[in-house]
Amino acid sequence: MTQLSRRTFLKSLVAGAVVVGFDRATSSWVTSAHAAEQLAPNFPTFDGVLYTDAATRAEAAEDYGHIIHRTPNAVLKPGSVNDIVRLVRFAKNNNIKISGRGQGHSTYGQPQIQGGVVIDMSTLNTIHEIGRDYVIADAGLKWHQLLDSTLAQGLTPPVMTDYIELSIGGTLSVGGIGGASHQHGVQIDNVIELTVVTGEGNLETCSKNRNKDLFESVLGGLGQFAIIVRAKLKLIRAETSARVFNLFYDDIETFTGDQTRLIRDGRFDYVEGQVVPKAGGGWNFMLEAVSYYSGNKLPNNTRLLRNLSYTQGTEVISDTTYFAFLNRLEATEAFLRSIGVWFLPHPWFDVFVKSRHVNQYVGNILETLTLDDTGQGPILLYPVKTNKFTKPFFRVPDGEIVFLFDILRTAPNIPEVINAMMASNRELFETNRDLGGNRYAIGAIEFSQADWQQHFGNVWNDFRRAKNRYDPCNILGGGQGIF
Repeated sequence: MTQLSRRTFLKSLVAGAVVVGFDRATSSWVTSAHAAEQLAPNFPTFDGVLYTDAATRAEAAEDYGHIIHRTPNAVLKPGSVNDIVRLVRFAKNNNIKISGRGQGHSTYGQPQIQGGVVIDMSTLNTIHEIGRDYVIADAGLKWHQLLDSTLAQGLTPPVMTDYIELSIGGTLSVGGIGGASHQHGVQIDNVIELTVVTGEGNLETCSKNRNKDLFESVLGGLGQFAIIVRAKLKLIRAETSARVFNLFYDDIETFTGDQTRLIRDGRFDYVEGQVVPKAGGGWNFMLEAVSYYSGNKLPNNTRLLRNLSYTQGTEVISDTTYFAFLNRLEATEAFLRSIGVWFLPHPWFDVFVKSRHVNQYVGNILETLTLDDTGQGPILLYPVKTNKFTKPFFRVPDGEIVFLFDILRTAPNIPEVINAMMASNRELFETNRDLGGNRYAIGAIEFSQADWQQHFGNVWNDFRRAKNRYDPCNILGGGQGIF
């Protein structure tokens, strides 16, 4: 890999050339040896490494979606938070776009940037402190790694996403939803304090009681205002075991009715659900509910299953450890990697649907949806309570309860198939939008600036003001296409 020194700025950016500086007047890289003597002293030194080799840049031009490909000019693997401060300040002064990248699990180029610099946050992955009810950790740490350490203290974050190999900073930039969200909100609702680098290059600490506007803006702010570098997160007592109930349904009305009942009465710690293929074609529905416990304090199955209308005799009930349940996708990931499916395009569709529309909206889609349309990918459908969501830029429809609906598509490497799935995503989005629904911004839906303005609705002016305040030169978050 090619490293950058102070006097050989951005080597190998252009084939056959050595880039030694940046000309503000022309917003271009400078390759003159004479200019190197003049410009190199202005370039910052780093505790980590700024890479310009083709392999590192190509890796940063990809994400899990494998649909959008934007190649940066360089990739910073920071050795410290100060590296990010130095780079952002330099980028601001020279009109260079910056993008933070966690695990690259986005599906439509959200952390990518063409011609700018990607910050690979994975090198900042330290747990700094675990207290009685909190943990302080770097944004590049994976939730899996965090959980390993907190469980050793009998503690856990209140909400975990289904896939726990994501970075802390990555999920905090979009929301971080999971089966416990009906009780605890999304992950951004369980943050105590953040350390961030704003688009001005300022290192700031923020919380509900300190720099509150910055705190509220960054959480769920889609990387538009600052780069999250560290987070203080809420912890709760962790149980050791999980009893998992998979309950099956033939019709969507009964299925969503039981889901709604469960999140209202709170009898389960975790509630999700899937649309599952039926033998011979068509779809059934699986309600997934979990009760956590420790020792011999076993859950009461009769109490937990009372008044539910699943198809009797089809239920599957099993016990596992708390960690094994949260890490249940590990084996699936290993299998998908082994057969190459993990590396195929993933044009995911992710939206929030109003409760009163969910049965008709999803039911209409399922009338014609086939396994070929999903690429054998799972379909998620489950409710959450909107009163648990506290951050203004995490957008969900009006109503006490809304449903997350995800078609987690996998496509072959065939442009026509990918384009057809993307067109379907757009059509399904527009139908839901017209019913008052919202996009969950992890998916692959082509969005215009007008779409983003509609998405943020009555907080759009607040969103725009936060951009002007914290990233006035618009160097951050370009992969989202908001500004």
